[in-house]
Amino acid sequence: MPGIRDRGAAAVEFALVLPLLALLTFGIIGFGYTFHVQTTIDNAARDGVRIFALTDGSTAPADARAATRAAAAPTLALTDAQIAVGPAGCPAGETARVTVTLADFEPLGGFFGTLTLTGTGSMRCNG
Repeated sequence: MPGIRDRGAAAVEFALVLPLLALLTFGIIGFGYTFHVQTTIDNAARDGVRIFALTDGSTAPADARAATRAAAAPTLALTDAQIAVGPAGCPAGETARVTVTLADFEPLGGFFGTLTLTGTGSMRCNG
């Protein structure tokens, strides 16, 4: 049977360990969400570059941006400013690139600061 001096020891130990456990738990959640978003923008860039490299004509950059936005939805709502497409015209034999940049990404509402995430897809033009 615990003595009088042992009363409350479990509560004190719990109070000391709880902040560490909470930080560890939220850190794991934040890392997992950030990893999910990074994978999403990588896949969206890959889908966009596929459309850009295989589409001829002046609408290819717009089509690539639309495909990139569609691939990122519903996880992310990307804008045209976040999607870079090049080179212009995608000459045969060149390497087409689509880069998605997510600046000021805040996992867990900015509790752990902000990050800049970048996803890039590349493919030879016209195939």
